[in-house]
Amino acid sequence: MPLPRFLRLPPDRQAAILAVARAQFAEQGPDAASYNKIIEAAGISKTAAYHYFDGKGDLLDTVLDDVRARLLGALGAWREVDTAEEFWAALRAGSARLVAHLEDHPHDLALATSALSRPEDPQAVDWVAAVVSNGQRVRVIRTDVAAELLVRATAAVLRELDGWALAGHPAGAAEWSLLAGLWGPR
Repeated sequence: MPLPRFLRLPPDRQAAILAVARAQFAEQGPDAASYNKIIEAAGISKTAAYHYFDGKGDLLDTVLDDVRARLLGALGAWREVDTAEEFWAALRAGSARLVAHLEDHPHDLALATSALSRPEDPQAVDWVAAVVSNGQRVRVIRTDVAAELLVRATAAVLRELDGWALAGHPAGAAEWSLLAGLWGPR
C-alpha cells in the first residue's frame, strides 16, 4: 500500500509514476527491476520516492494492485442477464474484453499472473458473486451448495483459467466446461 503522500499526488501524477514502474517491472521482471532506475525514469528524487513508498516491494504491491484494477476495469461490471444463453454469452464477452485489453497492454499482460495471484480483492469477489447470483437465477448454477462456497470455487477456477490462458493456451469449450461442471446439477 502506498504511503499517504503518494495518495495526495494528483491522479495524473500517480498514474505516470505507476506507468513507469509497471513498464520497468514488466520488462525487467519484479526481482530484477531496479528501484533506483524506476525512480529516475519517473523523474522523482530518492527522498520523494521514500515518501511515497516504503521501498521497491511496496511499489511493486501498488503496481500489482493497479494492474488488477485495470484488468477488472477491462472485464467490466457484471450485467444481469435473463437467460442461460445470455449468461454464457456475457461470460465469453467479458473474457474477450479482458483478452483484448491484455493484447493492447503488454505490460499488464506481463504482470497479470502476479497481479491475479495476490490476495482476493473485494471488487473481484463482488464480480464473481454477481455472476454466481445471476447464474443461479437463470438456472445455470446449482443452488444446492452454499453461495459463498460457489463464489470461492468459481474464483479459484477463473484464476486458474486466466493463468492457463496467460501461459498461451486459448480457452476453448473444454476449459469453459470446467465452470459448467462446477456449476451444473449434482
